[in-house]
Amino acid sequence: MIAIVDYGMGNLRSVQKALERVGFPAALTSDPGMIQKAPGLVLPGVGAFKKAMESLEALGLAKSIMAFIEREKPFLGICLGLQLLFAEGEEFGLHKGLGVFPGRVARFPFADPHGPKDPVDLKVPHMGWNTVHICKETWALERIEEGTHFYFVHSYYPVPQDPKIVATTTDYGGEFASSIAQRNLFACQFHPEKSQAAGLRILENFGRRVQG
Repeated sequence: MIAIVDYGMGNLRSVQKALERVGFPAALTSDPGMIQKAPGLVLPGVGAFKKAMESLEALGLAKSIMAFIEREKPFLGICLGLQLLFAEGEEFGLHKGLGVFPGRVARFPFADPHGPKDPVDLKVPHMGWNTVHICKETWALERIEEGTHFYFVHSYYPVPQDPKIVATTTDYGGEFASSIAQRNLFACQFHPEKSQAAGLRILENFGRRVQG
C-alpha cells in the first residue's frame, strides 16, 4: 500500500482519495517504520517551509524520508513536498530543507511590497490553472501533453542548481521549475489531486510505477 506522509500539514485526505479513485490504496502515516516498508511514498504539503521541516524532524520522519529516497523506491512530492527536497528555503528567513537536491526555494520577486514594481503586476500567491512546458521525458508524465493545464497554489518556487532534474517549467512572470524528476522520484509544484483528468493521470502513472 502507498504511504502518504502525515506531518500535520496539507490536504492529505484529498491526495488519498485521488489515489484511491485511480485504483491505488493509500494510507496516511507518521510512522517511520511504515514509511520504510511502503512500496511507494507521497510527501504532500501546504504551508510554511520552516514549520514543515520542524514537524518532520520532531516526528522523526526526515531521516526516514531521506532513507526511502536513497533506496530509489517510487516517490512523489506535491507542492510543499517538492520544495522540502531542496537544500534551503527562503520563507521567513533562510531554513534548511531535506537537501536531496542542491538549490533553494525562493519567493516570487514581484511579491515583495517593498521591492520594485513589476510591470506585469502579477498576484501572489500564484493561484489557479496554468500550463506546463515539458523539458524531459519521465514516467510520471506519460500521456501528459505539452501545454497541459494544472492547478497551482503557491508563493514560493524551487530553483534547482542542476537543470537536468527539471521535468517541466511554467511561466508566471518568468519561467520556473514546476516539476522535477530523477529516476523513481517525481515532485511537482502543482496539485495533481486538484487538476482533474490530467492530475489523476499523473497519480495513476505513479501508482503503476509503484506496482512495477
